[in-house]
Amino acid sequence: MGTLSAWHWLIVLAAVLLLFGSAKLPQMARSLGQSARVLKAEARGLKDDEKAAAERDQDKPAAGKRGPQQVEDKQRDDPKT
Repeated sequence: MGTLSAWHWLIVLAAVLLLFGSAKLPQMARSLGQSARVLKAEARGLKDDEKAAAERDQDKPAAGKRGPQQVEDKQRDDPKT
């Protein structure tokens, strides 16, 4: 009862043809394909942006932490030591 047989699919296909007409279906399929391509390109762009941001964050020292050169400069400039 949970699966659709071939007859069910034929009835659904006939209903879609009656509702939208045979002329509109190729246009709708083309539009759906273009939308899928745009969505895929945007998702790929987001991944690339995240990857680039992660690489930039690895290159910079963390906020509040000093790199080794900065610590040496601070000790050299401090008159107390």
